[in-house]
Amino acid sequence: MTVGEEGAPLIEMRGVTKVIEGVVPVTLVKEIDLAIRPGEFVAVTGPSGSGKSSLLYLLGLLDLPTSGEVLIQGRSTGSMDEAARARARLSLLGFVFQFHFLLPEFSALDNVLLPMRALGALEADAMRERASGLLGSLGLAEHAHKLPEQMSGGQRQRVAIARALANNPQVILADEPTGNLDTASSRQVLGIFRKLVDETHRAVVIVTHDMELAAQADRHVRIVDGKLVAP
Repeated sequence: MTVGEEGAPLIEMRGVTKVIEGVVPVTLVKEIDLAIRPGEFVAVTGPSGSGKSSLLYLLGLLDLPTSGEVLIQGRSTGSMDEAARARARLSLLGFVFQFHFLLPEFSALDNVLLPMRALGALEADAMRERASGLLGSLGLAEHAHKLPEQMSGGQRQRVAIARALANNPQVILADEPTGNLDTASSRQVLGIFRKLVDETHRAVVIVTHDMELAAQADRHVRIVDGKLVAP
């Protein structure tokens, strides 16, 4: 199956190991083989310090492996320079974190505009139209011009999801996206991710300690001491 056909990996890790060098080297992940395909909802679980977030950062090109390789749409990223990796992140990947990391001095709309402005693929009017549409689709139309401090935690996380979707990425990577939310907001966020997978055929990868959330994913990946194990 060639890249771009149904089921070909969007992201693939082949033998990926990450070691932090020091007086006592620390291995964060070890010999990971993992493929993420279109339309998959994947949950990554494991004990604290097991390497969950490290795996996600490597998938998202936010960190580089010590050995092995990460491929995006079949292309090895090891030979890319930082500018090429940054463009791949902007155009193909969207990120949602436990802490929303919205810029406090920017409105919801302006926060969603940030990645579009960084990529520069659209004209200004088209960017604003897309940002407004994303906020509206997430029930935030009336909050578009509010600052983050004027919104609830669940609303802020929905703005963060809209920002992650700004450049129409094929993969959403989320690190404990419901960790700071109440039960109702957590279910709402989970519903958004489920809808993205089912209706747009994006891939969503969530790192979580919430086994109830993990049980609703299509695939469950468990990591212990930096290695993948059976769930």
